Amino acid sequence: MVNEYSGVLNEENFAKFDSVIEKHKDSNGALMPILNEAQKIFGCIPLEIQIKISEAINISLAEVYGVITFYSHFSLEPKGKYIISVCMGTACYVKNAQRILEELEQETDCHAGKTSADGKFTIEATRCIGACGLAPVFTINRDVYGRVTVDQISAIIAKYRNE
Repeated sequence: MVNEYSGVLNEENFAKFDSVIEKHKDSNGALMPILNEAQKIFGCIPLEIQIKISEAINISLAEVYGVITFYSHFSLEPKGKYIISVCMGTACYVKNAQRILEELEQETDCHAGKTSADGKFTIEATRCIGACGLAPVFTINRDVYGRVTVDQISAIIAKYRNE
């Protein structure tokens, strides 16, 4: 199977995951520890893994999916090397965060909630990152960019694209 998950859905990772399921399947509340381990092992929790979890602990696929999509820690798709989190909280929003987000999407050829085709960037629109004094603000992994203007985006993204 060749698709965006090919690198993570391999025999080695499935073997690790089988041992996780075996360890937790008979425990009360097994879903959360299994999901946490699945996220660590595969980097995301695609449908194939959701089905495996559902069958292993005898709960509905809908319940597995519901928990994954409720918690922002879990992801249905692989994430890029660089996670761009754009603050869309009130302080940032009124200082042009929507336009910053649009420019980031254009520069990375990637939409919010998605990963770029080259696997370098994932863009997330977040509610608040707790840096209101730097509005508008976004992060790329652990790097914080505050008081950003649209004109600065191209140079910032170029730095990561060329790494």
